[in-house]
Amino acid sequence: MTEKNSSPDLPPQREIKSFVLRGRITKSQGKALEEHWLDYGCSLEDGILDPIETFNQTGPTVVEIGFGNGDALLHIATQQPEVNFVGIEVHRPGVGRLVAEAEKEKLKNLKVYCDDAVEVFKKCIADQSLERVQIFFPDPWHKRKHHKRRLIQDSFVALLMKKLVVGGEIHVATDWQDYAKYVVKVLNRHSGLNNQAIEGDYCDRPEYRIDTKFERRGIRKGHGVWDVIYKKIDPAAA
Repeated sequence: MTEKNSSPDLPPQREIKSFVLRGRITKSQGKALEEHWLDYGCSLEDGILDPIETFNQTGPTVVEIGFGNGDALLHIATQQPEVNFVGIEVHRPGVGRLVAEAEKEKLKNLKVYCDDAVEVFKKCIADQSLERVQIFFPDPWHKRKHHKRRLIQDSFVALLMKKLVVGGEIHVATDWQDYAKYVVKVLNRHSGLNNQAIEGDYCDRPEYRIDTKFERRGIRKGHGVWDVIYKKIDPAAA
């Protein structure tokens, strides 16, 4: 199916499938999903997520796409109990691990989808409901022939913007400089977004984003790390 792009001067884009399923689930991860999915899991069939009903509190809502093994999301959810966190990950081992750790911490402010992020945003996230969307170390699909599989595409950015409140943020972190440049280029095409970098295109790492094993792995390989943060501005000011 082809989506219409939010900007008439940009070409239409295909549905995004930015992931490849891989990895086997362990017994402990499977047990966590079996025993605690009802406590932490959400599905597309649940429809639009109601924060008050789901979390029993009215705090801001933050979504992390592709949380991997869940370390960063678990840390921030533990540190900020007043914030509602939603994680989206297609790989069941990572989902199982996060659910197991969340149960150990008895977290009440975390929910998880094991689904395609595009579908979750379309079917489960209300418009103008999110304070931040964070995407840490997504697959850069560095080969040119695979660029079409990158998650950050104009159509998806337009969808994210619909879900953010005014002042809400898109935060992408990557250890591939070419991908960081690409993300900046895509986000700059959307007039309703404003780069939050004080100087240049990139921000310092915010305190809420802990360094992950993927970041440490990249640093060991000699890669830098780039944080790209854009804020949704009032349409009247765009």
